[in-house]
Amino acid sequence: MTDSENPTPQELVERLLDLLDVKDHGGDRFEGRRKIGGVGRVFGGQVIGQALASAERTVPADRPVHSLHAYFLRGGNEDHEIDFKVERDLDGGSFSNRRVVASQLGKPILNMVASFHRREDGRHHAEPMPQVVGPDDLASESELRLRYAAKMPEKQRQQMLQPRPIELRPIEARHWMNNGPQEPRAHTWFRSVGALPDDPRIHRAVLAYASDMTLLGTSTLPHDISWSKGNLMGASLDHAIWFHDEFRADEWMLYACDSPWAGRARGFNRGRIYTRDGRLVASVAQEGLIRPIERKTSAD
Repeated sequence: MTDSENPTPQELVERLLDLLDVKDHGGDRFEGRRKIGGVGRVFGGQVIGQALASAERTVPADRPVHSLHAYFLRGGNEDHEIDFKVERDLDGGSFSNRRVVASQLGKPILNMVASFHRREDGRHHAEPMPQVVGPDDLASESELRLRYAAKMPEKQRQQMLQPRPIELRPIEARHWMNNGPQEPRAHTWFRSVGALPDDPRIHRAVLAYASDMTLLGTSTLPHDISWSKGNLMGASLDHAIWFHDEFRADEWMLYACDSPWAGRARGFNRGRIYTRDGRLVASVAQEGLIRPIERKTSAD
């Protein structure tokens, strides 16, 4: 075993699987674990992944989730587990519907509705995958973070250098690279850092977890604001995912993000997720808070 600060890739994956494996307390109530070493606010993708895992525990396996819509109400705290209450609103001939409330210390932090659909055949079309460079020729985001960490304040540096269970390989420069204004588009290859079990529900939960990465930052790209500069207060406000087809989250997928609008201290972002062979397997949408912070000078 390695120490907690330098886990192996497989240990990172095992921690992620433990995080997404909610504990069943009966009565459609579940508990989400705390992240090992977590400090401060809970990552939004964790809450969504755990909420989806809770809802899927109440639905037959032959009805996979096809969409979820979540609203973040309060920031979660890493000091506490998360409680999930599932309401079974519908079990019809083809569809099931579930409502989930995530709470900490008796206060809701997220509301989510998820819909499940029995597999059917039907007509098909899909927007083609963008023609971009493949993952093999790209540096990982962890390597890029090492290059830029020295330019960050100590608190942000520690957060940037934390090992992650999801490997990201960005194609364009990130907002924290301080390269000036860019078009609000971002393409990123991603996968878990190690192999996952074959259970499709696990792969959907991992995708839900990863879908909160890179997305909100897309709306900041045209503007001179970023978390790394200390002039942005950002937070996810809502998050929606549509699951179109089967996939494996431990194989490379392309996250193609764009932001068609930002204003009134909010940024709207869209994402399309493709398998490496070009299948569109999920779509994502999110609006988030991107509130500029006026930086004080020494004369203030």
